[in-house]
Amino acid sequence: MDFQVVVLAGGTSKNLIPLVSKDVPKALLPVANRPVLSYVLELLEASNLKDLILVVEGQDAALQIGSWVSGAYADRLHVEVATVSDDAGTAGGLRAVAHHLTASDILVVSGDLLCDVPPGAIAAAHRRQDATMTALLCVPPVSGPSESGSAGGKDKAKKPGPQNIIGLDSSKQFLLFVASGAEVEKDVRIQRSILRAAGQMEIRADLMDAHLYAFNRTVLLEVLNEKPTFQSIKLDVVPYLVRSQLKSEALSSGEPLKEEGWNENGTTQNNQSYISEQHVISTHGFLQQRLFGSNGLIGAPKMRKCCAYIAPKHKYCARLNSIQAFSDINRDVIGEAIHLTGYSLSSHNNIIHPTAELGTKTTVGPHCMLGEGSQLGDKCSVKRSAIGRHCRIGSSVKIINSVVMNHVTIEDGCLIQSSVVCSNVHLQERVILKDCQVGAGYVVSAGSQHKADSLARKEKA
Repeated sequence: MDFQVVVLAGGTSKNLIPLVSKDVPKALLPVANRPVLSYVLELLEASNLKDLILVVEGQDAALQIGSWVSGAYADRLHVEVATVSDDAGTAGGLRAVAHHLTASDILVVSGDLLCDVPPGAIAAAHRRQDATMTALLCVPPVSGPSESGSAGGKDKAKKPGPQNIIGLDSSKQFLLFVASGAEVEKDVRIQRSILRAAGQMEIRADLMDAHLYAFNRTVLLEVLNEKPTFQSIKLDVVPYLVRSQLKSEALSSGEPLKEEGWNENGTTQNNQSYISEQHVISTHGFLQQRLFGSNGLIGAPKMRKCCAYIAPKHKYCARLNSIQAFSDINRDVIGEAIHLTGYSLSSHNNIIHPTAELGTKTTVGPHCMLGEGSQLGDKCSVKRSAIGRHCRIGSSVKIINSVVMNHVTIEDGCLIQSSVVCSNVHLQERVILKDCQVGAGYVVSAGSQHKADSLARKEKA
């Protein structure tokens, strides 16, 4: 398709400490015992997009990720690893590799994305509509039920508030307004002149920006060059492009730039209509005539068209950008989203490696994973959890709704619930962990109990 592909693999995200460290960059965090980056690389490979620029923050992370990629995909992908500073941001990462971008269109994808929407579909829609930018939007997944370790325990699953406010035209193809992050916490204001230009705008608060974009290279590089302070694609570049596509149209109407706004309860200041998920504003609009013609999409000369590709609801789409997301995604992909992994569930609806060993009266429940060479002692119970490779687990251990990484030692009588235990951790006997994260190489002393704690060794500067 003559698209260049840039994968933004990040580095050691602060949101994921202590799961990430100097030794374990974000891109190599395990999802169903595979580095999260592998899911994006194989998604691209399936769309025959095999020539990639991989942007990594930090020299140490770049060396580790580059080494892993060259070993795992040596005969399958051509990957050029570019190192940028730790604070470059996603826009800064693109700016750093701008001189390598030569194709007419660029596909940009986050390395923490897990989805089954073919990137080729977004690329094809982008070309078909002759767009400046096309963004993949999807409905966030509803994670499967977690197992509770105690009877009558409260369901701690939290429904996150809307992360994005998105305005679409009546055909749901054109992106007319975006607000995300801190903007959503405040009054959301839309210029009335833009509403008039759009004719009808559907306001959505139920869609997630998947961080997979197609860009016209010329416009993208122009924006990155003209706006050196832009750090984020999602928060800076995309909103700027969306505003700029309508700016000339709005100004040509000669109308003052009045604004519509919503208050904290999600209601308009004029008509008090509730917009928790969807809301439609209608006016007489001239923009539609510029976007649509009798023979399809035409667009005004030099008009920057920002488009949306909305994934079907049955598609899976999530980003590993928080500790909660890490836990949810691991639970999803050894359950309802097993098709993403390439694994097949056993007759017991779990995945147990042939080399794993189970003691007597030990049970591994549905939607669980037990990695290569791991051993469980007698009378253990594993529910809705992923256990990595070469773990040594004693007797009478309960692991519930948790992720245990590689080479972990867990002694007798431990209880691990709704927690993440990183590689090479040693839990001494009778340890109780609830809602905890334990960083790589940490030793948890015998008999200790921890709730909602983050346990990690102090890294050397």
